[in-house]
Amino acid sequence: VQLQASGGGLVQAGGSLRLSCAASGGTFSRFYMGWFRQAPGKAREFVAAISWSGSRTYYTDSVKDRFTVSRDNAKNTVYLQMNSLKPTDTAVYYCAADPSPMNTGDWLSPTRYDYWGQGTQVTVSS
Repeated sequence: VQLQASGGGLVQAGGSLRLSCAASGGTFSRFYMGWFRQAPGKAREFVAAISWSGSRTYYTDSVKDRFTVSRDNAKNTVYLQMNSLKPTDTAVYYCAADPSPMNTGDWLSPTRYDYWGQGTQVTVSS
């Protein structure tokens, strides 16, 4: 499975970006999808995840009510709509995929995902 993330860039605080992650080489509709981010000098952290059908979504507290994860299984793509961006959101954003069912809390751990995209830089200026 190959994942290609795109949509990052430079935006002012309060602005919006939409990240996309296109998947190929697998049955996309059977993959749990996650978004993680990593700021310089910090560990990779969970941002959001979405179940196979899109019926369940999960967010870290710091992005709730600002970010929305969604997927289009017909297009093999997962999205992360980011609104009201803050300088603390600055990081490289990665999409990740795993075909296994996720138990409660599994989606939080980077080690739970088998496949990763290359990352896209998001920079939020103050």
